Amino acid sequence: MFFVTHKSVQKTTCRGARGFSLVEIMVGMVIGMLGIIVMMQLFTLTEGRKRTTTGAGDAQSAGAIALYGVQRDIRQAGYGITDVKLLGCNILLRTGVTLNAIAPVTINHASIPAGDPNTDTLLVVYGNSNSSPQGEVIIDQLAAATPPYTVTAQASFAINDRVIAAPATRLTPCSLMLDTVAGVGATIGVATGSATMGQGTLFDLGQGPKILAYAIHRGNLTVCDYMTSNCAAACSATDGPAATLVGGSCNTAWTPIASNIVSLRAEYGHDVSVPMDAIVDTYDQATPGTACAWAMASALRLALVVRNSQFEKTAVTGGAPVWAGTTSAVSVPINLTIDPNWQNYRYKVYQTTVPLRNVSWLGVQSGC
Repeated sequence: MFFVTHKSVQKTTCRGARGFSLVEIMVGMVIGMLGIIVMMQLFTLTEGRKRTTTGAGDAQSAGAIALYGVQRDIRQAGYGITDVKLLGCNILLRTGVTLNAIAPVTINHASIPAGDPNTDTLLVVYGNSNSSPQGEVIIDQLAAATPPYTVTAQASFAINDRVIAAPATRLTPCSLMLDTVAGVGATIGVATGSATMGQGTLFDLGQGPKILAYAIHRGNLTVCDYMTSNCAAACSATDGPAATLVGGSCNTAWTPIASNIVSLRAEYGHDVSVPMDAIVDTYDQATPGTACAWAMASALRLALVVRNSQFEKTAVTGGAPVWAGTTSAVSVPINLTIDPNWQNYRYKVYQTTVPLRNVSWLGVQSGC
């Protein structure tokens, strides 16, 4: 009885030590591989949706912040330079750098290098002084005033303020100079000065005037400060030895402020009523040709197109995004074909109309 039991146990132990057969191992490997494939497909799908969602969130944040920044500058546009004695004049900013046809906001200024194809550029100009936007009359030396200037309100000027002196009769062509206040007392002393300014006007732009150029370069919204760089040049000596070309402009001159901004479009809002009533009547991209025409451009319509950074394997955008441009009776498509794969991205258009308050507040100016 004991011997039979021992033999049975020994036989069972030997059968259990045989392990898996080759067929069983191969079946297990196939099942495991199928499981891994399913998990990887699920991970890829989930990760793709995650990137699409986070990319959309990042794009919307970038678009909103970019639009706010540009809109903020446009709202200040024209402060200190909206008088018809200055509008449309060429201003010598410093030796070798002249800003032609000064205006609150200029679309596609002739001096600013173009950005990416099918996009617009903006040039925004404003001061930050406490002086009257219509300037102070230069009351000394009726025939040929020379610095220092005597004005009626010396207290509104401060040392290092940037000023522009304009003669009583507008020059043809109108070429003026951005000067610097060197002393304030009974008179206003300036660093350089101009003659024949008697009964003219001294305009104060404050110590930190802004001349900002906005452009789209390689899918980024960039800005260049004309007060520190020559934005009209592809690369200038002041940009330093490390300057390299980016979209036709210099790295050091044009600073990216928002990524995945693929288009910027803008139109002037013209008040053509007589007399002007500060209500926009028409929109277009026609650059005003006279000082009075600039004084009647009282708004700017602006659109920024933001792109999701996630590239989709299939086309997800059927038609070009549109904006409320009025060059035709319907909304205008925005051309994005600079990228042959543009339909594989998702887009959102941010647009607004910005009133040029510093233009409207002066109302109908003398001579207009």
